[in-house]
Amino acid sequence: MSINLSGQNRSTLDADADADADADAGQERPGLRKVLEEIVDSGITGITLRVHDERGEWVGSAGVSELGGAAKPPVDGYVRIGSSTKTFIAALVLRLVAEGRVELDAPVAGCLPGFGVDGRITVRMLLQHTSGIFNFTGEYYEDGTVVAGIPATTAGKEWVDNRFRTYRPAELVRLALSRPARFEPGADWSYSNTNYVLARLLIEQVTGRSVTEEMRRLILGPLGLSGTAVPTTGTEIAEPHAHAYYRYEDAGEERTVDVTSLNPSWISSGGDMISTSRDLHTFISALVSGRLLPAELLAEMCTPHPTPIPGMGYGLGVFVQDTGRGGTVITHNGGAAGHAALMYSTPDGSRTLTGTLNYVDDAALSHAMAFQQATQRLVDEVFCDGPADPARRAG
Repeated sequence: MSINLSGQNRSTLDADADADADADAGQERPGLRKVLEEIVDSGITGITLRVHDERGEWVGSAGVSELGGAAKPPVDGYVRIGSSTKTFIAALVLRLVAEGRVELDAPVAGCLPGFGVDGRITVRMLLQHTSGIFNFTGEYYEDGTVVAGIPATTAGKEWVDNRFRTYRPAELVRLALSRPARFEPGADWSYSNTNYVLARLLIEQVTGRSVTEEMRRLILGPLGLSGTAVPTTGTEIAEPHAHAYYRYEDAGEERTVDVTSLNPSWISSGGDMISTSRDLHTFISALVSGRLLPAELLAEMCTPHPTPIPGMGYGLGVFVQDTGRGGTVITHNGGAAGHAALMYSTPDGSRTLTGTLNYVDDAALSHAMAFQQATQRLVDEVFCDGPADPARRAG
């Protein structure tokens, strides 16, 4: 994997020095510092946070970068951003809509012949998760039924042993389309990584260039996102970075392995990108403030479709979350095998929260609840001026 570091604002040593300064500055935001420590206490290995609001920029970190070490995670470190990738892909498709190369309500099959995509499925349905197409990473039904996806998503030792295998986007799509659809196109909502791999193939078909080239042309280049990359099949992640881990059982013995290096082709454009909290802030603030898209397309992107998730609607590549305190935030977080990214903004871009996490992943998703609770605490602190509990706010 190649990442252009020539445009970075800081060297690794400068970043380390700034991390110390940020930690000191964090004393001025005791609520944020407290939430970070609570998140680490819940079992997360390390976390970094970047907040931009009317008080300026605040950056801090807690926990450790590596198991057994003492150093905190680097505040400008690289991280696998998982499903936050979907917002980048959706923005790229909408940029192509603005250029007249793609139509939101055009059938996908017209641009991608040969896959057997249902002729009723439109580009909008892909970005909105209303296509009904089977999720190649596996489907979980309301009655408890689980239908497995590709081998790379099998938990435990098999996942560890397969983490360097290369999957082609067309291979993932064909597997998904060989399975029964979850529902008729447009009839419901269900999160499916397949939608965004199809979006990738669509981008490449209509432009004649790779998704990496188009991402650089329309998103990364214009915004100066020198710390963001589309690794496709590249296995490494640039320094500095915190380490990601996976825990599994082998022959009755529990093992924990470093999985920072892996081949992200198993998730493809459903979640393969690498970025930093600084770049995520630049991206989400530019996106919602209208620097990337015409007003009408931005409005389409941020218009929520109902989902089964309480307090959450889904637009085109973004969740629209009700804060529960009279406001909304535009967001799309993501997790990828021991790495995770946070990305939130007010609808006008005046306040953002971005962050990175490293943790020990496992088949039981042991940290899922801690992650959800952590994000809600952060939303309360950053977008609602503190937690709802008056006793905690006083602390």
